[in-house]
Amino acid sequence: MNENRSLRVTYVFLKKEISGFFSSLTGFIVIAVFLIANSLFLWVFPGDYNVLDNGYADLDTLFFMAPWIFLFLVPAVTMRLFADEKRTGTIELVFTKPITELQIVFAKYFSGIILVIFSLIPVLIYFVSVGLLGDPVWNIDSGAFWGSFVGLFFLAAVYVSIGVFASALTDNQIIAFLVSMIISFFFYIGFEAVSFLDLWGESSMLIEKLGINAHYKSMSRGVIDSRDIIYFLAVSGLFILMTKTVLKNRT
Repeated sequence: MNENRSLRVTYVFLKKEISGFFSSLTGFIVIAVFLIANSLFLWVFPGDYNVLDNGYADLDTLFFMAPWIFLFLVPAVTMRLFADEKRTGTIELVFTKPITELQIVFAKYFSGIILVIFSLIPVLIYFVSVGLLGDPVWNIDSGAFWGSFVGLFFLAAVYVSIGVFASALTDNQIIAFLVSMIISFFFYIGFEAVSFLDLWGESSMLIEKLGINAHYKSMSRGVIDSRDIIYFLAVSGLFILMTKTVLKNRT
């Protein structure tokens, strides 16, 4: 009975977080910015990134630009999740609910994940558009697209877990945004950059594999490797557990 009540409260809490995104226009703004920014590079700005200019029926530009766009948008979404609760003092009220710290973290985390899903679904329009523009029609590497699409989702999921963790560290949303962005940046490209240093020898490949980009690029080839999925789940799980620890030791 208590477990069922706890699950119901968690669901209500999750629903509240999701409705909070869209009732304040935050969710709509994030989705709009993501789609507009990608559309400008894909169809409007001239150059190699433009699908019409480069002459190839692919969406490499989308999957190159999207991680960088998410690098700013996801911290902007997650920065308020715990920081705002701390600033207003409602965090203690949240912990009076019959749910655990981990359930609270998961509710916050999945609200961010759902927003990411909503922003990715319209990307399928790009896939259809480029497929129809191909000569012959549908002369597009579907495997690479779906691999990149799944990889982008997991990449954003890691960003969300980092953002939730950063928000739990402070009651200042700007600090939460900056911390989230810096950590996400390091996980995306930092490990790869560090691996190029002449310090690691044969361990350089292992250092690179600690970063997101190595696994993201692997999935973008169209092969969904279980090792890449395990990596993304493990990193997300790590930051979720770290967030739980921060909240548990809040007093």
